[in-house]
Parts: sequence; C-alpha cells; structure tokens
Amino acid sequence: MPVSNPLNARISAIGSYVPSHILSNADLEAMVETNDEWIVQRTGMRERRIAAPEEFTSHLCIAAVQNMLDRYPQALNDVELIIVTTHTPDLPSTPVACMIQAHFDLPAVGAYDLNATCAGFAYAVHTASGLVAAGLHRKVLVVGGDAMSKITDYTDRSTCILFGDGAGAVVVEREEEHPAFLAHHVGSDGSGGKHVYRTGLSEQWQDIPLTGGGKLVQNGREVYKFAVSTVPEGIEHLLAKSGLPSSAIDWFIPHSANLRIIQSICEKSEIPFEKAIYSLEYYGNTSAASIPLALDLGVKDGRVQAGDTLLLYGFGGGLTHAGLILRWG
Repeated sequence: MPVSNPLNARISAIGSYVPSHILSNADLEAMVETNDEWIVQRTGMRERRIAAPEEFTSHLCIAAVQNMLDRYPQALNDVELIIVTTHTPDLPSTPVACMIQAHFDLPAVGAYDLNATCAGFAYAVHTASGLVAAGLHRKVLVVGGDAMSKITDYTDRSTCILFGDGAGAVVVEREEEHPAFLAHHVGSDGSGGKHVYRTGLSEQWQDIPLTGGGKLVQNGREVYKFAVSTVPEGIEHLLAKSGLPSSAIDWFIPHSANLRIIQSICEKSEIPFEKAIYSLEYYGNTSAASIPLALDLGVKDGRVQAGDTLLLYGFGGGLTHAGLILRWG
C-alpha cells in the first residue's frame, strides 16, 4: 500500500571525510598477486583512502562532522541525540558517539553506536527519522564511519583490494511542511552470518570454527548472491510502499561494495545504471561510510538537487539490509 503520511522529518545537512593517504591498485600490485586491470574489471575500484596509524574511526567521524559544520554552521544547534553506525569502534566499550559528543562539547545529548555493518547508515537514518517523526527528538546527528584498513588482512588478495576508510555525517530533523521520508524497508538473514565476519570474544559461529585472527573474512560469492537477490526485492517493497514507479527515482545510492553488484541490482530493479551514485571508484568499500560518501559526492558535484527523490540501500554482514526512499533538500 502507498504511504499515506510520509514521516515528518528531513535531512538538513551533510558532511564527509576521507583520509589523505591513497592506496592505489598499483600499490596493491606490489603487495599481493593482483593487477589494476583485474581489480577494475571485478570491482570497479581504482583507489582507496587509508587512515594513518594513529587515526581511528572516531577521528574520521569527527572530521566528517566538522566538514558538515564548515558548510552548515548551524547544523549542531539543538541536536538532542547522536547515533554513530560503525563496526570498527576505537574501543570495545566506549561508543564513538560519546567521543563525538565530547569533542564538540554538546550538552545534554544522548549518544550511542549502532552496528549493522555495511547497512548501518541506512539503519541509522531509518532509526533517526522514526525518532524524530514520533516526536521523541527534534534533531538527530547521524554519522557513519569505518576504519576498514585496521581489520583488513593485506596478505589476502580477495579482500585487501576492496576496503578503504572514511566517514559521512547528516542531520535528521523535524519537518512539518515538507516531510521527506517516503518509505522504508529493513531485513536480515542471520543464517548467512558465516559469510562475512571477524572474530572477537568468540572464535566460532553456531559451533562452526572461524578463522581470520580478528581480521575481516568474506565469502565474496555468497555476499554477491545475497545482494543481487535481496536488494531488488527490497527495492520492490520500497516502491510499493511509496506508491512510486522506479522511473520516479532520480538517484539510486547503494552501498558501494562492488560495481558488478550495483550493475546487477540496477538491471534487476529496472533502475538505469546511470542513476546510480557510488563512492567505490576512488574510496573503495568503506562499509557504513559508503552511502553518505556517495551522497555527498552527488551533492558536491551538483547531481543531487533539492526536490530529488533518492533511494538509499545498504547491505552487509549479519546478513543485514535496509533501504529508504526520501526527498532531498
């Protein structure tokens, strides 16, 4: 059924950040058995940004929020809650959101981290828009950031070519006259958790021994199958909920996992690939940061304009997935 009452919320500000150090395909050729042509054909990636040894997720997120403040000076005024989505926090027990609260000295602000891996940004914006629309908060800061290089095994050529570091931030606030959130869809398939993981306190999954020694392990074939079957179905649900045809979508902004995945999703969803905005070519797969980085690329280069209808969709470890349709500006 079409949505009769869009959520009374909108995104009012955006910022992003990537580290300065570039890891190119040529650099990877010197590290593992691979080459530029092979990487580009299979992933669409040419470069990734890598955090400095003493630069962690909190630093990336703080820099993204600062970039937002430089562009929208009033963005943090009256913020009541901070939600950070990451699966690479600096510390196991101190939320990155609290580090952001302390850095910007935001008084009487709630703060917590949310982990839905590469689907995290869509989940966090979904959560923030719901809280705002329900009247529980009027203004929420959402930050997606991951320092993937810290958990990447640079001897594994199947994964080390993929990942980069970065962060993106948005503000979700109350909007009475022009509500912007038109539809949402979230889901999970926990039975696929064994296909993307890194060990922590436990080194097994449902009695299955795990490997990796704390570094990310991924079964690329299974992730591809999950994404190209699940995301088109989710997009179909989103369009049905919003009452919009696929032709009404101005820009499709998926998780930047792999260019082949995005191309397949577009084909199955009847969304022209030319409408896809992604951040993977020069940033790699930045997990929870990939969607806000791509969105901000579109804002900065003028593709994304006020009034445009956007479809955001994240998918990743868990296995998790989440999508949103919203109007920009």
